[in-house]
Amino acid sequence: MAKEAIKTVAQNKTARHDYFIEETYEAGIELTGTEVKSIRLGKVNLRESYAYIKGNEVFISGMQVSPYEQGNIYNRDPLRDRRLLLHRYEINKLIGYTQQKG
Repeated sequence: MAKEAIKTVAQNKTARHDYFIEETYEAGIELTGTEVKSIRLGKVNLRESYAYIKGNEVFISGMQVSPYEQGNIYNRDPLRDRRLLLHRYEINKLIGYTQQKG
């Protein structure tokens, strides 16, 4: 049986157009069950999103995940901040970049 290719769910095309991207990171996102189902349906928007560091963790803010239609009471706030799952050395590298002058 052949392996399935990894599907890109969402991209922020305007960020790539408006800014020069020097480095990219591949990160997981901490989600709830209804958010996973909604993202698999392609109902995610990254247009106004950005990442920030709080303590020793990285969060994404402004990412909109539309509520799942059959989610009822289990749906969460569509614009809530979600934790990004990165390796410790990657987080330390990003913290170093933010504390640098220039």
